[in-house]
Amino acid sequence: MEKKETKQDRPSKEDISYQEQQKEESVGKLIHDSGQFMLKNNGQHHRIHLLNIIGEIEGHECLPSSSKTTKYEHVLPMLAEIEDNDQINGMLVLLNTVGGDVEAGLAIAEMISSIQKPVVTLVLGGGHSIGVPLAVSGDYSFIAPTATMVVHPIRMNGMVIGVKQNYEYIERMQDRIIAFTVEHSMVKEERLRQIMMNNQQLVKDIGSMLVGHEAVKEGLIDSVGGIHDAVTKLHEMIRTQNKTC
Repeated sequence: MEKKETKQDRPSKEDISYQEQQKEESVGKLIHDSGQFMLKNNGQHHRIHLLNIIGEIEGHECLPSSSKTTKYEHVLPMLAEIEDNDQINGMLVLLNTVGGDVEAGLAIAEMISSIQKPVVTLVLGGGHSIGVPLAVSGDYSFIAPTATMVVHPIRMNGMVIGVKQNYEYIERMQDRIIAFTVEHSMVKEERLRQIMMNNQQLVKDIGSMLVGHEAVKEGLIDSVGGIHDAVTKLHEMIRTQNKTC
């Protein structure tokens, strides 16, 4: 015989309210700690992981606690989880970064580009320096009309020994960034080097600042758009992938 549900078995309004509060606090903690969130309350039943890359990309050395940072040791395991989790259909990457550690930024970009699920990136505010490879690492990229991208050669902090081997090492690192950017965007290598070595625009640096449509015109970014365009495009890509599976 089936046991009939009684009033005592049903959760009270207080219990439901407490559970909802706990859930909201858990979501809030996830956003606060790692800048990540799951977009799932949509009519298409797609589960989209939102990854927020902000401030400075922190590498092997800890930055001051007053700095806004994205820690690569937090992001890399999460990207592995996204790839392995069958419940996640795609990923949206929001970028507003000044750049940071080259090795860490390139590692994140390589991980994003190797994910076999639809990935859309959106540059908001800025995608500077090592933020450029991150911006082009997805399957499709957007940039807000007023957002900027500063493209410049890599810099070295601290003491640099002025020997041939050191310059060759810096040049090889630069080549890695250029190769990745060219492979994952429509920009030509020769043109990218010209943009990067421009000495007529920035006052205290070599390079170029591209605003919205300029980044699209140069072939770095696919389209100008905002969050609506990025989410719509991602849903479209997920539907296309589901049809081919």
